[in-house]
Amino acid sequence: MSHNILQKTITSKISCSGVGLHCGKKINITLIPAKDNSGIIFRRVDVKDKNNEIAANYLNVSATNLGTVIRNESGVEVSTVEHLMAAIWGCGIDNLLIEIDGGEVPIMDGSSEPFVFLIECAGIVSQKDDRREIEILKKVRYEEDGKFIEVLPAKEFSLNLEVDFKGVGKQKFSYTAISSSFKTDICCARTFCFKNEIDHMHKLGLARGGSLKNAIVLNEDGSIINEEGLRYKDELVKHKVLDFIGDMYLSGYFIVGHFNAFKPGHTINNQLLRKLFSDESAWRVV
Repeated sequence: MSHNILQKTITSKISCSGVGLHCGKKINITLIPAKDNSGIIFRRVDVKDKNNEIAANYLNVSATNLGTVIRNESGVEVSTVEHLMAAIWGCGIDNLLIEIDGGEVPIMDGSSEPFVFLIECAGIVSQKDDRREIEILKKVRYEEDGKFIEVLPAKEFSLNLEVDFKGVGKQKFSYTAISSSFKTDICCARTFCFKNEIDHMHKLGLARGGSLKNAIVLNEDGSIINEEGLRYKDELVKHKVLDFIGDMYLSGYFIVGHFNAFKPGHTINNQLLRKLFSDESAWRVV
């Protein structure tokens, strides 16, 4: 068990801008250092007439269709938070304020890498208080429609994740905090979709900012349309790992436990956290 790690935030304020994957609009975000024990907070600077702060917490997840959406009690929301949350987790950041001037985190290149770069440019600093982690005490499992996620007691964070896509088949990836590197093994994996899904998404008013610059697009047979090909041969499963880590960090803590996940997605990722935290005998804060 990793004890007495100090909490961390960034050293200085830093900004970037990009296009929202679904809204297609240009959005600016600014990462700002935050005090010990404040956690990760989004602040919608374009909203002036009501509470514009949303804690990055699983209980605030209001929608999980094609991305994770968080919303506060005033109905103010931010969508597609998972790639940024994964980057914050991967950089070991406990406390951060994220100012954003729209309702969606920019997609950047479809991975977490631009956000990791941003955090590293800002610098990472240790704070005074010890980090609080969630230690898993017993197995908790959530399953539906042939998909499942379970978490078991372990000495560190680890994950076995398997996906199965039409035309692509099964891909597996195992991640352990000690032998895997978030930065080299996972953070560059981009979001993806099948070409035949795009028209449907456009009809729903989604993916208006999507392009081959920020997503991998596949044909039905699993072949890749993007000219530059894949960044990792197993980029699809690695992106699902990235999404999973981002969604799990909405627990508000670094989790010490071992996860097994088969065909996870934003919906069941959130359901697992709700089931885990509703059973107080399954975990403790250390």
